Amino acid sequence: MEKKKYLECAIIINTHGVRGDVKLESLCDSPAVLAGLKRVYLCEGGAYREIKVLHASVFKSFVLAALEGIDDIDKAMTYKGKTLYAAREDFKLKKGDFFIADLIGLPVIDNTSGKKYGDVSDVINRGASDIYVVKTESGERMMPAVKEFVKKTDVEKGIFVEVIPGLLSDD
Repeated sequence: MEKKKYLECAIIINTHGVRGDVKLESLCDSPAVLAGLKRVYLCEGGAYREIKVLHASVFKSFVLAALEGIDDIDKAMTYKGKTLYAAREDFKLKKGDFFIADLIGLPVIDNTSGKKYGDVSDVINRGASDIYVVKTESGERMMPAVKEFVKKTDVEKGIFVEVIPGLLSDD
C-alpha cells in the first residue's frame, strides 16, 4: 500500500485577532505536536502548497498560528474550514508508533490461525487507548488497540491479533 506523503494535521476553525492569525484544531497526537511544525501545506486543486508557520502556540486544546501570506483578518476568514497538511517527514515517530493513515485499510489477522477478520476502516482515539474499527463480513466491529489483543502491527502486512470469541466474528 502506498503511503501518503502529506497527512492531515489541522483544521482552520477560526481567526484570532486582526493581524491574520488563525485558530487551529489539531488532528495530531497533541496540540504541542502541531505547534512544533515549521511548515504546513494547503491542498488546492490536488496540488500541495507549502505555507511557512511564522509562529504558533498552544492555547487550551487549540493552536494559535501566524501563517505566511495570511496577514489580515479578511484573508484569514477565507481559510476558515480548510484542512492543513504536514509532510510525513516532518514528524518524528517513536518506535512502535504509527500514523493512523497507515493503519486504515490494513487487514486484521488472527496471530495463530492466519484467519483474516476484516480491514481497519477507522481509528478512534477516546482516552486510554485507540479503538480500531474493523470492517468484517458481518459488519463493523470495534476492538481496543491494546497489547492484550494486538500482538504485532506491520504496516506492510497487517495487524496481527489474538481476540476473545465474538469480538471480531460471530463464532
